[in-house]
Amino acid sequence: MANSAQARKRARQADKRRLRNHSQRSTLRTHIKKVVKAVASGDAQAATAAYQAAVPVIDAAAGKGLIHKNKAARHKSRLNQHIRALQG
Repeated sequence: MANSAQARKRARQADKRRLRNHSQRSTLRTHIKKVVKAVASGDAQAATAAYQAAVPVIDAAAGKGLIHKNKAARHKSRLNQHIRALQG
């Protein structure tokens, strides 16, 4: 247990940040899974719509430091590759 006032405050801040990060990471994963599910179903139109909804969420996560910008780019690139394979 934290003994100093500074350590108690840091513990409170860490709890708040952990909860916020958990929520945002869950949202990110949900959006990615929606795209993957639409691609697996073979519906290019639904996959494109899900991808367009997921891109701002992925970019926001990278902007907030939740994930690295290269990881965000990798997710977007791979999801887009799957969608393009469906279309042509």
